[in-house]
Amino acid sequence: MNFEYLKPIDETLFAFANAQPNQSFGKSIEIYSSLGHFPDLENKKIALIGVEEGRAAVNNHETGSCLDEVRKELYKLYLGNWPISVADLGNIQQGNTIEDTYFALKEIVTYLVKNNIIPVIIGGGQDLTYANYRAYDVLEQTVNMVAVDNKFDLGTIEEELSSQSYLSKIVMNEPNNLFNFSNIGYQTYFNSQDEIDLLDSLFFEAYRLGEVSNSIQTVEPILRDADIVSIDLSALKNIEAPANRNATPNGFTGAEICAISRYAGISDKVTSFGIYEYNPVLDIKNQTAQLISQMIWYFIEGVNFRANDYPFGLKDNYQKYIVPIEDQTLNFYKSNKSGRWWMEISLNENNKFKRHALIPCMYQDYLSASNQEIPDRWIKTLKKLV
Repeated sequence: MNFEYLKPIDETLFAFANAQPNQSFGKSIEIYSSLGHFPDLENKKIALIGVEEGRAAVNNHETGSCLDEVRKELYKLYLGNWPISVADLGNIQQGNTIEDTYFALKEIVTYLVKNNIIPVIIGGGQDLTYANYRAYDVLEQTVNMVAVDNKFDLGTIEEELSSQSYLSKIVMNEPNNLFNFSNIGYQTYFNSQDEIDLLDSLFFEAYRLGEVSNSIQTVEPILRDADIVSIDLSALKNIEAPANRNATPNGFTGAEICAISRYAGISDKVTSFGIYEYNPVLDIKNQTAQLISQMIWYFIEGVNFRANDYPFGLKDNYQKYIVPIEDQTLNFYKSNKSGRWWMEISLNENNKFKRHALIPCMYQDYLSASNQEIPDRWIKTLKKLV
């Protein structure tokens, strides 16, 4: 892999990292700096990448600049009680055209994912999610994507690719590798009824801000089923993360977005994670940079506590529950290791969507099925599989 697209961090920031206490991130991760060599990626779990691209960030063009503010806050944090295997690969510079930037990000994410290294992308506009998604083309498998956002960002078919229209490009453009899309935290008044109906007709999932805030653990099965997670900072309250021109009074709190980030990390399936739309021009007292660094910290902690219990292993590791319902049976599996639940859709071995036949769920879904109520996620997945 040619890493010429990446610009090392400057010597001042590298010196800042080295001046941090022992057991801090700055002292414990491998950093691509102008003073040193490119990090050895063998045995690395996670790679941080900044993307200096904001040209398609609607009403937020300064995003993608001054990403070192996030790094400063991250370098100051102490490690948790887990091993660290993280490399900071510096930044992808803005290309001559925005397509050049997309290409560079796609190439780097492809390499990392193929080598079982999770890229943590610090953006830049959320349109970069499209380049992240295209990186999975070479894997020749369908993927699930989760966006944490107050809007769906569908735009219109005629619109150029931007931070507010990237989803329609993912849905419409070939090759179409998207199996499922889930939105977490949408606010109804920012999305037309036509858009809400369109997502429903595609059997995608959308969870309102209120229902998630009332019970944050409901997002765990959704994130457990994701390959790609994309977070738009406009999903947060303006007072919690002011460094975004599209931030509004309502949204997630800092504690809630850190919980969501940890759930994403714990997911055995998540192979890329991005935080977008950071605008340093508006960052009062570095508050948003601090929060992004804490989101990354929680994601990394989650990765280090993965249970690796996705139920394709030994049957002895799971309890199976069979629930007769209407004219069929629903099979549920509970992990003896983590206590997490899955529900199954029976498919023949040749079905290309076989990897999606086990649907993460909660104990409540099992109780609902026992009361003869088929869980909504099971129905939507079935409609996409047959």
